[in-house]
Amino acid sequence: MNLDSVKAIDVHTHAEVGRDGRTSLSPALLGASEDYFKAHGHRQPSIAETADYYRSRNMLAVVFTVDAEHATGHPRISNEEIAEDCAAHADVLIPFASVDPYKGKAGVREARRLVEEHGVRGFKFHPSIQGFAPDDRMAFPLYEAIEELGAVALFHTGQTGIGAGVRGGGGIRLKYSNPMLVDDVAVDFPDLRIILAHPSFPWQDEALAVATHKEHVYIDLSGWSPKYFPPQLVRYANSLLQDKVLFGSDYPVITPDRWLADFEKLEIKDSVRPKILKNNAARLLNLEDPK
Repeated sequence: MNLDSVKAIDVHTHAEVGRDGRTSLSPALLGASEDYFKAHGHRQPSIAETADYYRSRNMLAVVFTVDAEHATGHPRISNEEIAEDCAAHADVLIPFASVDPYKGKAGVREARRLVEEHGVRGFKFHPSIQGFAPDDRMAFPLYEAIEELGAVALFHTGQTGIGAGVRGGGGIRLKYSNPMLVDDVAVDFPDLRIILAHPSFPWQDEALAVATHKEHVYIDLSGWSPKYFPPQLVRYANSLLQDKVLFGSDYPVITPDRWLADFEKLEIKDSVRPKILKNNAARLLNLEDPK
């Protein structure tokens, strides 16, 4: 893959609708997310439409869904389907997968198959929606497989718009997305490459501490407009964590167009901007080294 012409690598985009039109979450939870992000009326794009969007902008995008069948009872979108559709657009899309940790040995077998046979490069976890604590030993066999396969583990951290305003938060417990729970994962799986997704409100300092302390822990900046980033996040991105911070949008609820426009106004050093937008992700994902 030649990255010379690539403007940026978006490490956080969602595939929320399958080929059959079925969504990855229930209408109630998706509706709450639309309310939270003020994204009423936006249509969930197909993977082909996502590819066209990023191709027209000379960007690459990591694509994934969330498998939360155990906690929600809602059938997931097939990981194989997402990987196959991404493979049809391999010039711009990078497939990640999601395996519910409650699936045990079957989930471990699936993870291996997805990497070895479908080219999946990483796995998305959403502890609050999936209903598990990242440091629960139930998930350790899955982490072990991901580490052994050389894939990336991406954890949602902080508050989530999914379930916001729904009675009882739709049963979603925010405490599971405290990034400090991922610190134990980084200790017990020291070679596992980990991304802490989002500015981790209300645990931003915890996320910065873990990423600074643990060698293979990164932070993506998705889910927030850069104009709302906490000042300490900007300070660390400009200094101690300049090689471990990644561009992510949360497309389609936040578009890279909006994110990048606001990022332009952020006080980020000229030497750091290309690291955040492309170089750090290229290195983490084992893509061709940018020149």
